[in-house]
Amino acid sequence: MSKRIAAFGEVMMRLQVPGHELLSQGSLLKYSFSGSGVGVLSALARYGHRGSLVTRLPANPVGDAALAGLRRLGIDSEDIQRGGNSLGIYFLENGFGARPGRVTYSGRAGSSFNTAPPGAYPFAELADKADAVHFCGITLAMNEGVSRAMKTYAEAVKRRGGLVIFDCNYRPSLWGEGSYELARPHYEEMLQLADIVLMNEKDAIHILGMNTVKEQREEQLLELIPAVAARYSLCTVAGTHRVLHGDNRHSLRGYIYKADSFAFSDTLTFSVLDRVGAGDAYASGIIHGELEGFDPQHSVSFAAAAGMLAHTVEGDSPMASEQDVFAVLAGTVRDVQR
Repeated sequence: MSKRIAAFGEVMMRLQVPGHELLSQGSLLKYSFSGSGVGVLSALARYGHRGSLVTRLPANPVGDAALAGLRRLGIDSEDIQRGGNSLGIYFLENGFGARPGRVTYSGRAGSSFNTAPPGAYPFAELADKADAVHFCGITLAMNEGVSRAMKTYAEAVKRRGGLVIFDCNYRPSLWGEGSYELARPHYEEMLQLADIVLMNEKDAIHILGMNTVKEQREEQLLELIPAVAARYSLCTVAGTHRVLHGDNRHSLRGYIYKADSFAFSDTLTFSVLDRVGAGDAYASGIIHGELEGFDPQHSVSFAAAAGMLAHTVEGDSPMASEQDVFAVLAGTVRDVQR
């Protein structure tokens, strides 16, 4: 059954050097529009839900272009505010072999989203319109005004009985020196409001300061995630473990913890065309499974397959339909579909 999903977050302009060139080599840049909320909503729209982005875009031709790009992805624009003068930008250089990909941010602090004045969003009204709202940890790191607005929105959703979805999506570079200690109280506030959380054992150890004597990642996961779920009364916790190989292949295994039990996907190994945004594809798979009432094993398998497919498409936004993901799960993917 189709649901109305909202997401609160920044829209950024992605400027990509063609192929595998460095910025210092290239003379052309391809632009598109992205953000964690954009990726999640574009995927959920393809699964049949109605996705609405709560954000602020500049009132100029760049904002118009961003708005048109969101509409092409199937994202509802009725809750988008207009004001300010700019979008944050990031430059993407694709990695190859031993050289990792690189993202360089520019102009983010002064973007229209990050300079929105208090009261820019009618959160009580917005909370009444959505069955679930997605929030991202990246947004918490922007500035005090943005983090306060995010928590206000989450509180309004919680009061009205909607689902609060929180993706930890921690970025140390955004918090600066002493990042874990600075981030911890903000993350704890969001976890206390959340129903569905995307995280893994590293988040529990580093952000929440939880201790374990276990050394293996899976053992840490099995010990710490139930403790997090119990501490914050979470309905569902999900995440991934990733292994990078030396030949442009990655391996991905998803997990979900629900009703005091874990379920794991198969370990999927695949070649990578574009990694950016694949975590949002996995998150959208978990969200879709929860909204549709999939059993946990089906949800985590669906999410892992969706995450894998996102690595095969250029750009941040997942492009696979529900049927595409089901085809992977059924093993019916063929050479050429005619």
